[in-house]
Amino acid sequence: MRRLLRHRGDLLAALAFLSPNLLGLLVFTLFPLGFSMVMAFTNWNLRHQNMFKPNPVRWVGFDNFWRLLQEADFWRFLGNTLFLMIGIPFAIAGSLFLAILLNKESRGGDRRIYPLVISVVAVLVSAMLLGLWGMGASAMELLLGTTAGGILLLGAIGGRAVYRTLLYLPSFTSGVAIFVLWKDLYNPDTGPINLALRPVLRNIQNVVRSIPPFWPRLGLWAAVLLMVAILAGAFRRLGRHWREGDLGTGIFLSATGFMIIPTITAWFWFPKVGAAFLLTLLTAAIVIWQWTPLAGTRDADGRGGSAGGLLLALMTLPALFVVEGLGIVCFNLPAQAANGLHAPSWLASYYWAKPGLMIMSFWIAVGSNNMLLYLAGLSNVPPELYEAADLDGASRLDKFRHVTWPMLAPTTFFICIMSIIGGLQGGWDMAVAMTQGGPAGATTTLSYEIYAQGFQRGAFDKASAVAWIMFVFVLLATLASWKFGNRYVNE
Repeated sequence: MRRLLRHRGDLLAALAFLSPNLLGLLVFTLFPLGFSMVMAFTNWNLRHQNMFKPNPVRWVGFDNFWRLLQEADFWRFLGNTLFLMIGIPFAIAGSLFLAILLNKESRGGDRRIYPLVISVVAVLVSAMLLGLWGMGASAMELLLGTTAGGILLLGAIGGRAVYRTLLYLPSFTSGVAIFVLWKDLYNPDTGPINLALRPVLRNIQNVVRSIPPFWPRLGLWAAVLLMVAILAGAFRRLGRHWREGDLGTGIFLSATGFMIIPTITAWFWFPKVGAAFLLTLLTAAIVIWQWTPLAGTRDADGRGGSAGGLLLALMTLPALFVVEGLGIVCFNLPAQAANGLHAPSWLASYYWAKPGLMIMSFWIAVGSNNMLLYLAGLSNVPPELYEAADLDGASRLDKFRHVTWPMLAPTTFFICIMSIIGGLQGGWDMAVAMTQGGPAGATTTLSYEIYAQGFQRGAFDKASAVAWIMFVFVLLATLASWKFGNRYVNE
């Protein structure tokens, strides 16, 4: 009995110490979750149920969800969310690239050549600034050149510690402060970005006007050929994995569907250049027939993996979109140059608002915690593996493919999951501080729609329904990433 009382006293003491955290979890997490789930199945709207309109709150079942799925705006906001997530692979790749660069010392190791290195860098920076001044560069271009030159010079003096500090410095700044700063940078009239772009666009305009329109439009066909090459390489690799049994047929078809999305969207969105991208699609079909299950036999049962195929598709898709966009720009460049090339309106433009937010997000993410995670992962790679690769005559690319990248698989897996979750839940803070969801809903994401419906319009029923639909998307994306990516990591 005495022992039981003592254990009970220890339990009460432990609960007393844990009570602040438990109460916080109950009040600020569990209760709001349960309350929002209840609201999603009711008609609670402050415009109809308030002190002046004492209408009863009724249970409506799944009506809020059915109405949402039938609204065009909901799918448009979901499309905005997914569009902004296209920048995630570029941010991850940029973080890895910076981590590899910052993992090596940039200072001259020998004290005898250290002053020489600093002198050479100082001369190069001075020559660059004098060249810009001689070419009549604007004050903003000189300022940007001076900043870049100063960073190079500081890096030569202080080494990689300077670069790591400068690249990670934005992560210490408040998100709202960064958004306000970029909003001023994107100002169409006085923003530094447009001030630097105007002379560049003026020179491009003069060059395009001085040559026949046929030459710039060759860029479209160059883009088509590049897309064919990218698709051919991706499909060939997918077909090889399928034949070896490392890739299931369903995953192969899913990855193929992902990678032909850019050609299909080009056909519907840009009819004038759709024929060129249709050629890409037909060529891709021929490649599929030649290097994939349609023309081969399997050597295994094919129950295996999926992570490699989906990862390849997710990494190929943004590259195809970028190449497609450059080709379309080249095709339209002569007509635009004839009317005059103007700097984008950025956040005030329906077509440039999302790309503007993606550029800012890339700048924020590329030197943030992902870079630190990759630096930690690189420090844990055994040097013996690189020494063995050197003895085998491996090149830098071979060492990256066969040593660095496999050893960083757990880090990449974690970064991908967190980035996907953050991407599906993101967009609210940027929209509130910079665009208010505009122009014309171009930057309204699911998270901002929850805020707009619940706290601006008082439609708690609709806001809660959107929140739980977003939760389902996040759960499915996380489960899919865990299932497919976990096998890739363990391989």
